[in-house]
Amino acid sequence: MIDKLNPPQQQAVTLEPRHALVLAGAGSGKTRVLTTRIAWLIQSGYTSPLGILAVTFTNKASREMMARISAIMPIDTRAMWVGTFHGLCNRLLRAHFRDAGLPQSFQILDSADQLASIKRLLKANGVDDEKYPPRDIQRFINGSKEEGLRPGDVEAHDSFRRRMVEIYALYEAQCQREGVVDFAELLLRAYELLSRNEPIRTHYQRRFRHILVDEFQDTNVLQYRWLRLLAGGGAAIFAVGDDDQSIYAFRGANVGNMADFEREYAQGTVIRLEQNYRSFGHILDAANALISHNDGRLGKNLWTEQDAGEQIRVVELQTDQLESQWIVDEIRALVSEGRDRHEIAVLYRSNAQSRVIEHTLFSSGIAYKVYGGLRFFERQEVKHALAYLRLMANINDDTSWMRVVNFPPRGIGARTLEQLGDQARTYDTSLAGAVARVPGKGGSNLAQFSMMIGRLAEESRNLPLPELVEHVIDQAGLIAHYRQDREGADRIENLNELVNAAAAFAAEADMLGLPSGDVVARQVSDPADAQSMIEVSEGMTPLAAFLSHASLEAGDNQAQAGEDAIQLMTVHAAKGLEFDAVFITGMEECLFPHENSMLEQAGLEEERRLMYVAITRARERLYLTMAQSRMLHGQTRYSMRSRFLGEVPEDHLKWITPRQGLPRMLPSESRWNSAGSGSDAFARPSTGRLAPAAPRTPSSGVMVGSQQYRIGQGVRHPRFGDGTIIGLTGSGLDAQAQIQFREVGQKTLALGVAKLEVIAG
Repeated sequence: MIDKLNPPQQQAVTLEPRHALVLAGAGSGKTRVLTTRIAWLIQSGYTSPLGILAVTFTNKASREMMARISAIMPIDTRAMWVGTFHGLCNRLLRAHFRDAGLPQSFQILDSADQLASIKRLLKANGVDDEKYPPRDIQRFINGSKEEGLRPGDVEAHDSFRRRMVEIYALYEAQCQREGVVDFAELLLRAYELLSRNEPIRTHYQRRFRHILVDEFQDTNVLQYRWLRLLAGGGAAIFAVGDDDQSIYAFRGANVGNMADFEREYAQGTVIRLEQNYRSFGHILDAANALISHNDGRLGKNLWTEQDAGEQIRVVELQTDQLESQWIVDEIRALVSEGRDRHEIAVLYRSNAQSRVIEHTLFSSGIAYKVYGGLRFFERQEVKHALAYLRLMANINDDTSWMRVVNFPPRGIGARTLEQLGDQARTYDTSLAGAVARVPGKGGSNLAQFSMMIGRLAEESRNLPLPELVEHVIDQAGLIAHYRQDREGADRIENLNELVNAAAAFAAEADMLGLPSGDVVARQVSDPADAQSMIEVSEGMTPLAAFLSHASLEAGDNQAQAGEDAIQLMTVHAAKGLEFDAVFITGMEECLFPHENSMLEQAGLEEERRLMYVAITRARERLYLTMAQSRMLHGQTRYSMRSRFLGEVPEDHLKWITPRQGLPRMLPSESRWNSAGSGSDAFARPSTGRLAPAAPRTPSSGVMVGSQQYRIGQGVRHPRFGDGTIIGLTGSGLDAQAQIQFREVGQKTLALGVAKLEVIAG
C-alpha cells in the first residue's frame, strides 16, 4: 500500500491516529496521501469504513477519492461519509429534518434562485433595490451565515446596516415559510443542529473517529467551527492543504484557519510534502521565488527530481490584439510539434480578457473551449423544468412558483402577481396558499396554473422518474414554447438531456438495489455520465432525491466527448488542473495583480497566491504575456508590467521577440535585439530587465487647454474621487491619463472631457 510513496508521504499515511496538518504543495500527491491514509486506517484496524468522515470541496474530488480508495482495497465506500461540506450537511439535515426545524421535503436554493427570492422579497416589502442592491444583500446574508451569525447576532452601528439586518430577518422568515434553504443555510443549520442537540452530536462524535479534510486552506470560519464540533468527542482531524494556494477569500475562505489549526490541534505535527511530480525546475523555482514575498506563510519549498527544463518565455506586445495573435501563432507551433490541444491552456485573471483571445482563435479556425462556462443545471430552460418539478414536490416553493407561473406565457401579469403577493403577506401564507383570494380573471388564471401543478403531480405519481420528468416537460408546454423560438433547438436538446439525467440517476439506484422511498448514500450519474456524490435520507421520493442532486451537483461542462480543444479559463477556474503548456496572459499592473486588490496587503498577497497557482499549472512550458495597451470594459488601458515579473529571478526567464510580421516595440529605444533564430528568437531587454513599458511621455507632462498634467500629480474626479496620475499619452484634446484612484482602482480618462481637479503638484 505504501511502497510507492516517498518518505514524507509514508510518514503522513502511517501517522498514529492524532491531529495532524499536512502541508501539501502543488503536484505533491496529496490525493494519493489522503486516499491511502483512509485505506491504511481501515486495514490497520484503527477504524471501520463507518468511522470515516472525509470532506472535500468539489464533487469531482469526492468522486476521485472514492474511486481511488476502491482501487487500493475492497472497501464498501458507501458506508463512509465522503463528500463536500454542503453535501454532507444536506445528508445530516435530511436524516434529522424535524430536529433541524425543516419540512421533510425542503428544497435547496442555488445562487440564482436565492437571488430571485431576495428580489421578490424586496419588491414585496417596498425596499428600494437601488439603495439596497439584491446582490449586495445576498452577499451580506451569506457572509453573515458563513460567520455563524443569525440576524439577531449581527452588529448594526448605523441605519443602513440595521435595515440590512431587517431584510436578513425577513428573508429568513420567507425561507422558513416556503420550506427552502440556501447553500449557506445548509451548513449553518447543520452546525446549529449539532451544537444544540446533545444526543445527535454525541452520536456523530462517537461514530466519526477519523475526520479527513482536503483543501483545508479553503475552509471558512463556520466550516472550521463545524469540524471542531464534530471532533469534540476525541476524533482525530487529518487536515491536508496548502496556504500558498488559498485563493478564495472572496468566497469566505480564511487562510488563517491553517495556522489556527496548527496552534490549537496539530501542535507540532506538521508534515510537508514538497516533492513535486508535475513541473520542471525553472517553473518550480520561479513559483518558490514569487511566493516567498508573502508574509506569514507556514513555509515550504517545492522541488523536483526532473531537470530544470525550459526557461519561462516572456513576451510583451503593443496591444491585446497583438498579444492574442502571438499566443495563437505559438499555439499553432505547439500543435505542429505534436502536442494535443487539450494539453494547452490560456489563463487570464479577468473574464473580460477572454473575448479577444476567443475571437482570434475563432478567426484562425482553432477549436477551443471556455472552461467553467454556464453549467447544465444552470441553463434557463433546465431551471424552468426543475421549477415545475420542485412545485410538484413542494407547492409552497415561492421562488419556483414565480419562475414559471407565467412561463410559458399564460396571461398572468404583474398586477395579478402583485395582488397575489399582497394576499400572501396579509394571511402569512405561500403564494399557492393565497391563490383563492385573488379576484377576477387574474385569479382564475392563477387557479388554473395551480390546478395544472396538482394534475401533473397526480398523473406522475406512479411514473418512473425519467418518464415523470419527460411528462412534466411536455405537459408544462416547454417543448411547444421552444419550438416557436428561433434558438429553441438547443434548448429542447437540453430538456431532452434532463430526461437522460433522470434516467441515469434512476438506473444507478436500480443497479444498487435501492427501493424507491428508501434511498441511502450512493453514487449517481449526471448528464455527462460522470460519477457524482449525492446524499439523501430515508423516506425521500426519487423525485425529491433527484431535485437535491440537481441543486448540489452543478454539472460538468457539456463539451463534446473526445473533442481536442484549447482550454481557456480564469486562473481561479484552473485550480486543481494541470497542462503541458500554459499561457498566463495580461501580466500587467492593475490587471494581475488586479486593481481591486492593491488597496491592502492581504489583497495583494492573495493575488500573489493566485499567480503561484497559475505558474504551478504548467508541466513543461510556461509563457507570460502582456500588452502595453488593451481594451477592457470599453476603455483603452495603458499598462505597466506586473510587479510579479520583478519577483521572479532573471535566470528563469527567456524574453521572446515578436514573430516576423508583428510590429516591434519601442523602436526608438532599440528595445529588441536580434539574438536567436526562427520563430523563437529572443533577447533580453537592452534597457534593463524590468523597465516600465508604458508609452513614453515628456517629463513636462501634457497640456490640455490651460492645464498641465504630469505623472505623479494628484487629481480629484467628481465620481471616482481622489487619485494619482500614473501614465499619460497623446497630446492636446486627444491626451489620455491613466489614474490610480484610491477607492475604485485604475481608470483611463480622456483629459479633454474628464472633469478633473488638480489637488497636488
